[in-house]
Amino acid sequence: MKWTPDGNNEDIEDRRDEGGGGGGGGGFSLGPTHLGIGGVLLLGALSLIFRRDLLTPAINGGGGMGGGPPVSAGRPADPAKTQAEKPEVDFVRFVFNDVQKTWAQKLPNYRHAKLVLFRDQTESACGAAETATGPFYCPGDEKVYIDLGFYDELKQRFGAPGQFAQAYVLAHEVGHHIQKLLGIEAKVRRLQQSDPSEQKPLSVRMELQADCFAGIWGHSTQDRSILEAGDVESGLAAAAAVGDDRIQKMAGRRVSPERFTHGSSAQRVQWFKTGLQSGDVQACQTFGQ
Repeated sequence: MKWTPDGNNEDIEDRRDEGGGGGGGGGFSLGPTHLGIGGVLLLGALSLIFRRDLLTPAINGGGGMGGGPPVSAGRPADPAKTQAEKPEVDFVRFVFNDVQKTWAQKLPNYRHAKLVLFRDQTESACGAAETATGPFYCPGDEKVYIDLGFYDELKQRFGAPGQFAQAYVLAHEVGHHIQKLLGIEAKVRRLQQSDPSEQKPLSVRMELQADCFAGIWGHSTQDRSILEAGDVESGLAAAAAVGDDRIQKMAGRRVSPERFTHGSSAQRVQWFKTGLQSGDVQACQTFGQ
């Protein structure tokens, strides 16, 4: 991608040197929010590493990581690591600000989300945010949370390298913010509460729509000629990497569509491409007409 550092920190909250974030004892709450795309991806990886199925409890709505690896609390600040991450922080800041500028042009009275950078663990209005949760959006405080270490997993373990793949992750999470602003998130939560059998199908539709919204931002980058050769393929690879069917296979489980919460790789690619090609909110009708 062609980009220049954006010095605007108005929507960025940097908690990386807070020493582990003071963990809230209850673990990450899946009730008022969703498991971020990075969370599904990382839980699949951790299932392989620890030879224990950590994905199923999360997909089924169980709270927290259960028996996963411990999160360090009270870790001292690491100025050297903070400095080393500066290029990545500059890129993340650019993307997050650019995505929001795009939506501010599309939606009247757009209300900005905030981006929280953290290490290991921090607090959100949705509970304790942990590295293993992956990037996620919390509607309670309208913030996107990310530990930058997630991008190493995206590149090295799941074969989705490239800056546009990283950008897709942020654009997807801002897509959930758009759903809150449009009233979609609240409506879906009410429907899920009234009919528990629809929890997972509605979750899939929510995630696919966020993919489509991410594609809308991608469309704007094409219009402004800031994409380079291979960028679109990078984004599509990231969308495919976090399909439920692929994650289930990586965890050594059979593909079970009835357990999907984010959609298959093919579905995620399809809806990302829909937004990418149309640039139109109305094209993202994952809930039907």
